[in-house]
Amino acid sequence: MTDTAKTREVTDALAPDTHDDGTNTFTLDGRTVTAKKGELLIAAAERAGTYIPRFCYHPRMEPVGMCRMCLVEVEGPRGATLQPACFIEAGEGMVVDTTSEKVKKAQDGVLEFLLANHPLDCPVCDKGGECPLQDQTLAYGPGETRFIEEKRHFEKPIAISDLVLLDRERCIQCARCTRFASDVAGEAQIDFAGRGENVEVATFPTEPFSSYFSGNTVQICPVGALTATPYRFTARPWDLDQVESTCTACSVGCRVAVQSSQNRLTRLLGIDSEPVNHGWLCDKGRFSFESVNGDEVDNGPEQPTEVADEAVDVVPATASQVVSLGASRGQFLGEARETGRFEHGRLVEPRVRKNGELVPVSWGEALAAAAAGLAAAKSEGGAGAVALIGGARLTNEAAYAWAKLAKAVIGTDSVDAQLGDGLPADLVLGLPRATIDEACAAPVLVTLAGDLREELPVLFLRLREAVVGATQLLEIAPAPTALTALAVSSLRVRPGEAPLMARALTGDAGATTALGTHPEGATFTQDQMEAARGVLAAHPDGEGVVVVAGRPSYAESGEVAAEAVRALAAALPKATFLPALRRGNVFGALDMGLAPGILPGRVSLDAGRQRFTAAWGSVPAAAGLSTADILASMAGETNEGAPTSAAVRALILLGADPLDDFPDRAAADKAFKAGHFVVAVTGHPSESVDVHADVVLPCAVAHERGGTTTNIEGRVSRLGPKLSAPGFAWPDWMIAAELADALGSDLGLASDNDLSDELARTAPAYAGLTQQVLHSDVAHDGILVPLTGNEDHRDDVSPIDPVALPGVESVERQGAPPRVGTGASEPASEYVADLGSPPPLLAGTGTGGAQPLQIPKADSYSLRLVSGRRLYDAGSSVTGSPSLTPLVPTLVARANPYDLDRLGAHSGDRVKVRSARGELILAAESDEGVARGVVAIDFNVPGGESVPPNAVATLIDSRQLVTDVRLESV
Repeated sequence: MTDTAKTREVTDALAPDTHDDGTNTFTLDGRTVTAKKGELLIAAAERAGTYIPRFCYHPRMEPVGMCRMCLVEVEGPRGATLQPACFIEAGEGMVVDTTSEKVKKAQDGVLEFLLANHPLDCPVCDKGGECPLQDQTLAYGPGETRFIEEKRHFEKPIAISDLVLLDRERCIQCARCTRFASDVAGEAQIDFAGRGENVEVATFPTEPFSSYFSGNTVQICPVGALTATPYRFTARPWDLDQVESTCTACSVGCRVAVQSSQNRLTRLLGIDSEPVNHGWLCDKGRFSFESVNGDEVDNGPEQPTEVADEAVDVVPATASQVVSLGASRGQFLGEARETGRFEHGRLVEPRVRKNGELVPVSWGEALAAAAAGLAAAKSEGGAGAVALIGGARLTNEAAYAWAKLAKAVIGTDSVDAQLGDGLPADLVLGLPRATIDEACAAPVLVTLAGDLREELPVLFLRLREAVVGATQLLEIAPAPTALTALAVSSLRVRPGEAPLMARALTGDAGATTALGTHPEGATFTQDQMEAARGVLAAHPDGEGVVVVAGRPSYAESGEVAAEAVRALAAALPKATFLPALRRGNVFGALDMGLAPGILPGRVSLDAGRQRFTAAWGSVPAAAGLSTADILASMAGETNEGAPTSAAVRALILLGADPLDDFPDRAAADKAFKAGHFVVAVTGHPSESVDVHADVVLPCAVAHERGGTTTNIEGRVSRLGPKLSAPGFAWPDWMIAAELADALGSDLGLASDNDLSDELARTAPAYAGLTQQVLHSDVAHDGILVPLTGNEDHRDDVSPIDPVALPGVESVERQGAPPRVGTGASEPASEYVADLGSPPPLLAGTGTGGAQPLQIPKADSYSLRLVSGRRLYDAGSSVTGSPSLTPLVPTLVARANPYDLDRLGAHSGDRVKVRSARGELILAAESDEGVARGVVAIDFNVPGGESVPPNAVATLIDSRQLVTDVRLESV
């Protein structure tokens, strides 16, 4: 009999029954306490206020009982015996002693053995001051050791990846890192190697530790064996200040502790949020804080410069004439030094284009120039001549301010936070929404999206855990994903085929037949289709089914995916949907009305007209243009099906770079070259800003501003401001308010609290979401909107586990609490009555889909282009982070071996990919997972020095439903 079986036998003997309410009562150190059914003894004791020391145990991973630090005495048929508290369940009638002499002696012994070879690195170890081994040795250790032998010595550190370093002699072999890699991330790229005292964490010779989640192994390591390269030797825990906030690297909304020293971000740590991220972060979210710091990059030797008096505005020097010291990020002029040519990773001052060059000016001059250009365009072509693109990087409050400026002050509805890479806003906001927890608990999960590990990494972790468990996965995808191997059925689709596949999956025989008419045949077998249909048939009308819906490919129109989603919604009326759009706060931006035909609070322009006319004074008369239509209008063109509108003559960019973000590079390039007026509100430089902006208004970015953000499930969570914005950058909402003033209007917003109050009383979906609610225990992990009035009060919020999340608790204990409020306000209910009854929220699948899309038939010579996202790309958060930039992959053209054989090409050969828009020369890569007749090229990944950063965008034609290309030999 194995040790595990013996342990279970004793536990079963001690716990024959449970109470009717699913609890067990047991005795803990002489006290009678209650445990949940199936709850581990270590967790039940902690809930009862008794902390049992541990190293290997982690609440989010299966227990292994390796370190033996959690040994306690449990009375059984053979008397009291030592048993690991992390490995047995608390049973009815169990008697447990955690403080006996036998337990104390066991703890002394475990720690003495762990320290026998552990180096005395504490003064130089990154874990020093927040180390569970330090803390538990002090609290539970023997105080002295009997070992006098020489300790082990290894070369240190060993780089096991670009982001993680290993100090082998510090490892206590708890297996937290290896278990996380294999069990949670599903990437068993590290494991123990060697025997006896030579056991060490090692990578496989042919498979490096390239996980997107490697930073989690550093955070959960209970000693300093694993350290992160961006943080190593940069700060000590007692130097750090901290707030709790939300990561906006994608739209999942992971809870994080943001830590800084001397107004520079030093690291982000995951916080265990039960409904969202379980304490995990992706490496992009964890390490892209470097782009916020905006470190200067020397761009050449210093050149002496003279500053003319007339160039000096308000302060002794403009920000372009100074570079901050390392700690100050340029915000304190007293800590500045003059320099010559340099390149800064952040925009730190207002600029206006004069004689073809962007020159520094005061905020007053910049706002006046922006207002003049916008007013001139409106005067010449009406309100519709002004458009706004972007906003997914804003807070909810800032997005509301800009929506009010655009739709009430300027009067334009040509506003779009999505850059041609999303789904119709009325569809996204109207679908019955599932939460992440509901998706993970669903019996059936259908994914119609890109690779979630690349686009929404922590959502991938949550869904993977569910699929490894009891959830059945049906996948509709144009290429293999990280979930493909776990799917009951993975149905491959070529571009344009998703609506047919959705109908075929739900029983449409005609659609199944149509899928087989491609020159290369169907992409699935009959057995695969029957297996998928069988899974759905067990859930009539989609009862219990959750559909994860996103954009599988940016090389096909968003209407293709939208029609597929509508088909699933029609065939599965009881199913719920979890939208998988990736931009940081895109759902908050859509909720706030940064979309054509939408007003704040998830209401349509027509439904909310009366309410917002009363609140704002006026709203646009008709729905405006999308991003694609705005760019076409700037270029003097009109897209088919676009609303009738005045030609766009002025454009506001809110943290957007259409030249790299929009899928069609030619369309964006033509729009900007038309020479219309452009105002850029952003914190980072980009090609659209540097080359085409007439006015640049620098803004604060992530971790420099307070407010809220809304994630994929509609959960609103707080953003904790940690830094002062560098130079003369302002918060986004303040720029909107001052620009409105320059245009002769008043937004009526003087503070963050003003924004929160107005948002809570005007936006129907956010009604009642006051500061009191946001800072109450109800919203501890964020809060779903619209509020129902039945939100659960969380009086049992557990303290942060200092061993599960080392570093977070340590800083909190030193007087920098992670939960920081931003003030309070009066209940919104006192004001709502002034605006009358709220209009109905958007519901259903939107206004599109009346007629099936007419997808062009494929021929035998062309291939259809698929373009999906990668986690590391040419976006500013990656290119501005020195630790992440080397991780951007090499751009290749992936095709089925059959298609490469027809061309006479092999993996590694150079091929030309040519479309009606342009051509690229790339290395070919053979991939059997790509369907015949398809070529896959990553989106926004550089293709070399001779092409733009978003190389594949030179091939895509956004006017077409699909993009056909030819492969040619070079």
